[in-house]
Amino acid sequence: MAVAQQIPASFESAHVLVVGDVMLDRYWFGEVNRISPEAPVPVVRIEKREERLGGAANVARNIATLGGGAGLLGVVGDDEAGDVVDSLLTELGIDSFLTRDPAISTIIKLRVIGRQQQLLRIDFEEPPTDTVLRDKLTRYNTLLPQYNVIVLSDYAKGSLVNVTDMIAAGKSAGKCILVDPKGDDFSRYAGATILTPNKSELMRIVGSWKNEDELTTKAQNLRESLALEALLVTRSEEGMTLYTAQQVVHFPTMAREVFDVSGAGDTVIATMAVMLGAGFPIAEAVALANRAGGIVVGKLGTATVTHEELFA
Repeated sequence: MAVAQQIPASFESAHVLVVGDVMLDRYWFGEVNRISPEAPVPVVRIEKREERLGGAANVARNIATLGGGAGLLGVVGDDEAGDVVDSLLTELGIDSFLTRDPAISTIIKLRVIGRQQQLLRIDFEEPPTDTVLRDKLTRYNTLLPQYNVIVLSDYAKGSLVNVTDMIAAGKSAGKCILVDPKGDDFSRYAGATILTPNKSELMRIVGSWKNEDELTTKAQNLRESLALEALLVTRSEEGMTLYTAQQVVHFPTMAREVFDVSGAGDTVIATMAVMLGAGFPIAEAVALANRAGGIVVGKLGTATVTHEELFA
């Protein structure tokens, strides 16, 4: 890849603050040899358990793995799962700015894996309390000067109810603001630098399209109406398309084998954040993010891409 020769040995100049819904991903791996006599479901005999950072924490994990400086601002419960999240952040050298909310439990996604396939996912989640969210916004404003890129990772779990204020503060401070959006109303993300919806998320906002020209028109209209510098639409097997005022660039998918798409969007936005934080143009950042996404879908569960894999 042409840009690889221009990439520095590390991304240490990228300092990225990730804000959003912090989760703990738990994986239970086991053997499936029979069907339950109680109901027509497989019986999984658990042999191994793994815990990984999820949601916004997975974005921070990807940034740290690539060699960027990462900080994570979010809310977890005052519980065992929150302790695990804190410990995993420490192991990766991620600056933790987590608030413990005793009124809630840490968001957990428990996946049961049998024969290398996901059989079941169980979610445990509660929205943070208003008091904690107000404190989080205050802390965000104090942290802004320490970072050159902000990633707002919205999983619609309640941690980003103040996203409009966060974007306004970041924009006033001259920060590059990347948003992974959710929901039916993107107006609250107005003023961000880059928005990264996937195809289905975009379709919920602008409606369906019949061809590339119609998609381009709808995407550019959305970008202009939200005052974005760029709109990056991730399109699964179709790759991804970048829309700016100056150009429309399509990046075909680079996935050799799709094994698991869990967390692929986290890897894409994390790679872009690190590249932009290191001073690279947006088109080059997206090209590398596309490559990273193609690598990570070949791995099981919420995974990361290393600097070495990205530039191999």
